Amino acid sequence: MRFIDKVALITGSSRGIGRAIALRFATEGARIVVNYRRNAEQAAAVVREIARLGSSGIAVQADMSDSAAVRALFQRVKEQYGYLDIFVANAAATAFRPLLRQGEHNITRTFDLTVKGFLVAVQEAVPLMAGRRGKIVTISGIDSLRALSGHGLLGAAKAALENLTMYLAHELGPHGVAVNGINPGLIETDSSKMYAGGEEEYAQYVRDVLPQTPAGRIGRPEDVAAVAAFLCSEDADFIRGQTLLVDGGLLSSSVASRPHA
Repeated sequence: MRFIDKVALITGSSRGIGRAIALRFATEGARIVVNYRRNAEQAAAVVREIARLGSSGIAVQADMSDSAAVRALFQRVKEQYGYLDIFVANAAATAFRPLLRQGEHNITRTFDLTVKGFLVAVQEAVPLMAGRRGKIVTISGIDSLRALSGHGLLGAAKAALENLTMYLAHELGPHGVAVNGINPGLIETDSSKMYAGGEEEYAQYVRDVLPQTPAGRIGRPEDVAAVAAFLCSEDADFIRGQTLLVDGGLLSSSVASRPHA
């Protein structure tokens, strides 16, 4: 129960990796702010699951690419709890297509969400973390490290996010806030299957990468959640500005170029 009396905000936490992170923190006592963009029913289901785990939470709608919505989200946190201990930047979206076919609106939305929205969120989060030894964790992706078909735009944005993670660790250290990141490998989520082109294409991709993965299996959202919990614990206090690769060893060998997230 490392997070009793702590408040954790996880963006994009109505499903997938974000949901797993929210539930992991809840099992260790944290009160959770579940952020979602569209699906209120899914977010409410996560809040109910948090209650079943013995903690509490609220669901707050906000498009993290919209600066005004981001500020309103943190104002809600301030009104509800008065402070914040943990901020996990998990929300992401893009158009998976070649860079030559990306429209300006695709470029704007991808970077507004991953870079601008994140920085606005940090600017709002830090005052709420004053005196509380806050933790910020960013969720990146292996498209920042390897060229995957259709992932050029998101990969560039995620690479920028990892760079911001390093810089923020230096800038926020004097504020008592630790900043780190996680770069997941292939994680089994509904989004991964969609980005791969469907169940059959995803299954083939899994068959391709399993022989190259020392862990001998595909990652689960809970694998990422466990590392997020570690980075937000006092055990990780001396880790700063790092983006930890959580991929079962996949990137230590060659990587297939099928699209996934």
